[in-house]
Amino acid sequence: MATTITPVSDAPAARRKTVQAYRQGLRSWLAGRGLDPDSPALTDTPDRVLRALEEMTAGYDEDPAEHLARVFPVDHDGGPIMVTGVPFTSLCEHNMLPFTGHADIAYQPRPGQPVAGLSKLPRVLDVYARRLQTQEQLTRQVTATLDTHLQPVGSACVIRSEHGCLAHRGARKPGSVMVTASYTGTFRDDPEARAELHRLMTG
Repeated sequence: MATTITPVSDAPAARRKTVQAYRQGLRSWLAGRGLDPDSPALTDTPDRVLRALEEMTAGYDEDPAEHLARVFPVDHDGGPIMVTGVPFTSLCEHNMLPFTGHADIAYQPRPGQPVAGLSKLPRVLDVYARRLQTQEQLTRQVTATLDTHLQPVGSACVIRSEHGCLAHRGARKPGSVMVTASYTGTFRDDPEARAELHRLMTG
């Protein structure tokens, strides 16, 4: 399901008032840095920032369960199903700088159990990624959603990403990669199942 971004001009009055205050705050920040917010280069910058934030937090307007509501009967033996290398970008909830990376998402349906469409796993990731996030929370939200709505034998999500807050401020370590993992069911409890999962994920 495509996400529709509501133009600020069409938003409820209370929200328009909040957006206007934020726009004025951005103009004041630019002026405080000694810049002219009315210059040709900057006059539209507050609106661009607001549109970017609207787009990058559009996941608050979506329910990830909708992407798993439809399943398909498939002849399978209950082996793991996964999508690897799924790209995403999210905003860190601590500083609102982006973190970008790839996710490997898997679940193991029960034998004969209907399965979700192939695109649905990345869509679940996208819904949560397009919210203010931490990587740890994002990883867990994906597996929790798969468990709740598909009721598999187990699920897994491994995320690797680079964080703007680590690369461009503070420690300033560009190229550093954060890795998080969430395992449930058989992938959490059975070391052999988890090892086989990793083998499949890494090819």
